[in-house]
Amino acid sequence: MKVSEIFGQLLENLKVGDASTTIAMRRDAIIKALNEDFRSIEGSTAHRLMVGSYGRHTAIRSVSDLDLIFILPSGLRSSYDDENGPRRVLNRVRDVLTKRYPNTDVRVDQCVARVQFTTNKFKFEVQPAFENADGSFDYPDTKSEGWKLTKPHDEIAATKECNDRTSNNMRHLARMARAWKDANGVAMGGLLIDTLVHRFFSTTSEYDDKGPLWFDFMVRDFFEFLANEPNQERYLALGSKQWVAVKARFQPKAKKAYSRCLEAIELEGKAAANRKWREVFGTAVPLADTKTDRTFDDTEEFVEHLYPVDIAYSVAIDCKVTQNGFRTMLLRTMLRDKTPLLARKGLDFIIVECTVPEPYEVKWKVLNQGYEAERRNKIRGQIVPSSRPGTRHEQTNFRGDHVVECYILKDGIVVARDAIDVPISTNNDS
Repeated sequence: MKVSEIFGQLLENLKVGDASTTIAMRRDAIIKALNEDFRSIEGSTAHRLMVGSYGRHTAIRSVSDLDLIFILPSGLRSSYDDENGPRRVLNRVRDVLTKRYPNTDVRVDQCVARVQFTTNKFKFEVQPAFENADGSFDYPDTKSEGWKLTKPHDEIAATKECNDRTSNNMRHLARMARAWKDANGVAMGGLLIDTLVHRFFSTTSEYDDKGPLWFDFMVRDFFEFLANEPNQERYLALGSKQWVAVKARFQPKAKKAYSRCLEAIELEGKAAANRKWREVFGTAVPLADTKTDRTFDDTEEFVEHLYPVDIAYSVAIDCKVTQNGFRTMLLRTMLRDKTPLLARKGLDFIIVECTVPEPYEVKWKVLNQGYEAERRNKIRGQIVPSSRPGTRHEQTNFRGDHVVECYILKDGIVVARDAIDVPISTNNDS
């Protein structure tokens, strides 16, 4: 496939699509209920603002967190000025929405009333706020027992200005960055992604007027830009210049994505290029039509086909390699030291770090790759549960560059993921 075809189809597959109808329906129902309670107006969808990635038009099909500001009547400001005001207004919003959705989980979460829908897995975070004369908003914070300032209009305007200047490439790149985040388990918030994309375009005008034919070079240069960013805990957000936190270091995975981009560019015109781009952006990248004489059952499952994926946290996995009579070793240490992984070894894949708050569910994928796996018709690749809490037990069976992935699900959404290569270097059977 041509580069323009690969990236054109990738962006088409990343569109929010039909889900936007459901999002609009949910949004309007929420606002109608709040307007009826706070303003005694029935059926009104006014006094609202969609913010976050959806409001900046940089969201992708996997979006699950929807940020919605409900603009409070200005005449109520003095009623919620005391230290209990933030909690009282959020509790009121919660109670209104609980009445509207009696079978749905609605709760207050510091600055928002969170509505977790079970169908479609959408989570609306509803933030009541007073609008100021300059277009900024004061929103309640139960932790500080006060009101804080947010400037979403400025962030939306900065996104639009950059997008217009770059022939829509700002939003194209922001969406592709989200696909990379979700496919590779990069714990980055949407505002940080858009801020970094905005910063990238401030360093170059090379792609301001370029179309999909140049997107392979554009994403290559973007990941090189990310990989070279200094380590820091926060950035000034685009437009608003308010601080946005860095949840975890993104530079190592950006460096890996940069290397994969270089490989994919070298493979241009070959079916392998599509597969390499999939390593960067996930299954939204189309596969090229290929013919092979080998026959095997393609049993691989993809987590994004089974659950919504919206990475917001990080997880790290490793593997304990054991054999009777030998000391236990960690696989990542073996890979670092270039120690070969032989057959007849026990493998216990374990979670060594996880920032997802409990409770959560753990799933795994064990994918056998290479000629031997295909010849034996054992590529596997199904999404499976743990063998025991937080652990997946396997055996080294036959040579090949195998991969094990771990997925952390919360409220039915994949919010963290990690993968480890398992290169078995002998052809002995277990």
